[in-house]
Amino acid sequence: MGKPNGWIIYNGNSTHEKFYNLVKWIDMVAHEKGLETELIKNNELIVSMEHGKSFIKGKYEGKALPDFVIFWDKDIYLAKHLEKMGLKLYNSSSAIEVCDDKALTHQALAENSISMPKTIIGPKVFYKVSSFENYEYIADEIGFPMIIKEAFGSFGQQVYLIQDYDEMIEKVKEIGNKAHLFQEMVESSYGKDVRLHVVGEQVVASMLRTSEVDFRANVSNGGKMHRYTPLEAEKQLAIDASRAVGASFAGVDLLFGPNGEPVVCEVNSNAHMKNIYDCTGIDVTEYIIDFILEDQKR
Repeated sequence: MGKPNGWIIYNGNSTHEKFYNLVKWIDMVAHEKGLETELIKNNELIVSMEHGKSFIKGKYEGKALPDFVIFWDKDIYLAKHLEKMGLKLYNSSSAIEVCDDKALTHQALAENSISMPKTIIGPKVFYKVSSFENYEYIADEIGFPMIIKEAFGSFGQQVYLIQDYDEMIEKVKEIGNKAHLFQEMVESSYGKDVRLHVVGEQVVASMLRTSEVDFRANVSNGGKMHRYTPLEAEKQLAIDASRAVGASFAGVDLLFGPNGEPVVCEVNSNAHMKNIYDCTGIDVTEYIIDFILEDQKR
């Protein structure tokens, strides 16, 4: 029996070098651990359905399918298509889909009784908001200050701190027909959170992030990284959150509740590993590849 072989799929239209450097990193570690992997752009795999079956056309048409796929993209249609062709994806299409959509994330967390800020999903808008009569109910329920998040966004972007009702309505008008949600502000965690990387059923790395200039602690927004030893309750909550969204591995962001209790902010299925490596010296990629190796054996 030869070495397990896999595809590492990433977005072929991304212009950010850091994304490509990350998948090269994953590929390097995979080869070091005895896997045969190949980097493939998502747009090199043409999704096709004919005669009631699913096919891949284009450059990889007719080529042997891999044993597994490390899917480092958010092309949900392609991910689901590959699964319909019988391939095992890490992470699965459903996990990526849920994590990519913050509204779906919080529904999954609520379904599994995971501690999180009070959240209301904004009503569906087809073009622009034409009636604001029910937004007072949302304001009364969440209170101010509140957080408005667009359902799709990364690196702390598309997240807004709202101070009063007039500002809330202006932001709703600005967001328009983009899916969004309203969330209570956890003021005890202003400018600080914890990122925990979960692989399988264990937390493998963690760091504290703080900001003196922003309510968001994301490093990309100027936040600073600190070594951090998580409490058992924090580790268990992160593991439970990762399990709730169906992820094999995830970056889970926790807030500090009023009494120091952990509260889930977000779950990231394709969490970047460079910052946690720079902060802790721990290579999360090695744990991910080890997990895939063990899972393939099973």
